[in-house]
Formats: sequence, C-alpha cells, structure tokens
Amino acid sequence: MKMTENATVGEKRSGRNEKRSKEPLLHITKRTDIPLSRAIIIRAVAVVSALVFGGIVTIFLTGDNPISIYVTIFEGAFGNSTRIWFTFQQIAILLCISLAVTPAFKMRFWNIGAEGQVLIGCLATAMCMFLLGDIMPTWLLILTMTVASIAAGIIWGVIPAVFKANWGTNETLFTLMMNYVAIQLIECFLKIADKSGSNTVGPDKLNNGWLPNLFGQQYLLNIVIVAVLTAVMYIYLKYTKQGYEISVVGESVNTAKYIGINVKKVIIRTMALSGAVCGLAGLLLVGGTSHSIDSNLADNRGFTAIMVSWLAKFNPIMMIFTTFLIVFLERGADEISSKFGLNSSFSDILTGIILFFIIGSEFFVQYQVHVNKNHRIFAKTRKER
Repeated sequence: MKMTENATVGEKRSGRNEKRSKEPLLHITKRTDIPLSRAIIIRAVAVVSALVFGGIVTIFLTGDNPISIYVTIFEGAFGNSTRIWFTFQQIAILLCISLAVTPAFKMRFWNIGAEGQVLIGCLATAMCMFLLGDIMPTWLLILTMTVASIAAGIIWGVIPAVFKANWGTNETLFTLMMNYVAIQLIECFLKIADKSGSNTVGPDKLNNGWLPNLFGQQYLLNIVIVAVLTAVMYIYLKYTKQGYEISVVGESVNTAKYIGINVKKVIIRTMALSGAVCGLAGLLLVGGTSHSIDSNLADNRGFTAIMVSWLAKFNPIMMIFTTFLIVFLERGADEISSKFGLNSSFSDILTGIILFFIIGSEFFVQYQVHVNKNHRIFAKTRKER
C-alpha cells in the first residue's frame, strides 16, 4: 500500500515536471514595483554597455580611437561658453515642446501635430513682429506676440480635439496633416514678407520685439521660462483635479464616463493646453533665439519631443534628464562629423546605438525575466550529468 502511494506521488511529480519542461524557457512578468537604486543600476549598465558597443563599432568602421570620439561628443556640447549656452537653449526649447505633448499623450490622445502647433506659434509671433514692430512700443509688442502665439497654438490644438471628441476622427492623421498646413502658411508668409523669394525672413525684417536679455545673457530668459513651466506642469499633472482627469481618461474612457468625467471636455481642454505650450515654444524660438522664421524652424523637435515624453514616463521632472541626454548626443554627433571628417550617417549610427541601449533598459526596469529551470534544456543537461 505504501509503495503504491509513493509511486502515485512520484508519478504526479513527474507529470508536473514534464508539464513545466514543456513551458517556455523564458517567462516575462510586469514589475509591480522596483527600488529606485536598482532602476538606476539598470540604466547605468545600459549606458556603459552602449559606450562599449559604440566603441567597438567605431574601431571596426573608422579605425579611430573611440575615447577621442567620446571626448569630442562632450566638447561638442560643452567645449566653450558659447556651446554651453547654445546647448542649454536647445534643451529649453525641446523640453518646452516635450511638456506640451505630455498631457495629450498621458490622456492617450496621439498628438503628432506638435511640429505644426509650434510652427503656427512661430508664424503668429513673426507676423506681429513684421506688421506691428514699427507702431507699438516694445513691451506692448512682446505682450501682443505672447498672446498671439499662445492663441494660435490653442486653435491648432483644439481643431483636431473637437473633431475627435464629437465625431471620433483619427487624431494621429488629423494632427499630422495639420503640420503640413502650418508649413504652407509659413511659406505663404515668406513670399509676402520677402519679395526676393528667400526661404527665410531674418532679423533685418523682424528687428522689433526681441525678448530681453536676462543678466546680460541672451538665452537665459528662455531657460527660466521653461524651468518655471516644468514645475507648473508637474504640479498640474500630479496634484490638480484636471491632471487626475487626464490620467483617468488615459487609463479607460469607459471608467472616466462611469465616474462622471466629461470626456469630451477633458479632450478639448487638454489639447488646448498642449497647443498653448507649443505656441509658447514658437514665441521662444522666433522672439527669443533665432529672430527669424522659416518652415524648418521647429527642426523636427515636435517628433523628438514624443520620445522624450515617453522615455520620462510623462514625468516633467524626468524629462529634464531625457531632454539633456538627447540634445547632448545631437550636439556631440554634429561635432564628430565636422572634426573627424566623417559622414553624418556615422554620428547618427553612434547616437542610435546609445539611444537603443537606453530605451531598451526601460524594458528591464518595467519587466522581469524568469528562467524556467525545469525546461527540457536543463532537464537534458541534468540527465547527461
């Protein structure tokens, strides 16, 4: 009797082991929580791995010393005071646009139109400078530029939001198409403002309404404005009723409706906010840094901002670091191309490798990989032993 019971238990164990051996070798589960120290270690390992792998690729493709390549990347962003100020100005603009797209993406409204919303803000600013520059005092002109750029951005953001909220249109295509409308409007303005057919209206025609220097630094006002905006956006998303409603709508529209949230109102209000901040970015670009306008002034930052926002998990404070990383790599890549006489594609390859490792590390931050020790591979190894 005892032998029969033991045999039955053994058969059950054998059956369970056989069942486990047929399960996949790797099993992935979502982490409910991870200590901050471990997340930092994972990301640090990713950065080191990216630098090592990038160094190997550098040696293989160019024969150059990878250490000199990385030193050049640093020099490209922080080699002198001029480069430092330019780098931080670039960080400020990209961070501003990233803050703009964050509320919409947190709500799961796929706003691909930040590029156009920024450009329409640039256009509104340039038109004020061009048409009103000689008839308004500077302080009133700057105020008018600010109101006009923000209003233009709001309009450009609300149009697709109204169609989405009322008729369920595809916001991805809608906002993307509005980018091209904004570009054509700027092209039309360029032809009107400059009869010579130039692709740019420069500081000679937009010579009024420049944002003032702060403590003698041309770009410092932009940085201060974006720093304040970052803090305000963080508080808005995390601690206000409107920020809570954005989170609920993003998680589940049905849940939001069930608890009494007006989803249509939230969609329109949130896109108005995104458009307003994009319009402000247009003001900072034209009135604060370039003092000129062309159809490429946004320089694809509207699309780069989407990556910044997602990498930071819609956290405005974390966006400071992700924006810094991306601008640092872009500035360094440009310096590599000019200093070593390499094709610009190589700098893009190096930047892509580093970003790939950094983005890939987020998988291990959010998920955990389990190895099935009862898999047939391990079972076969044990039998051989």
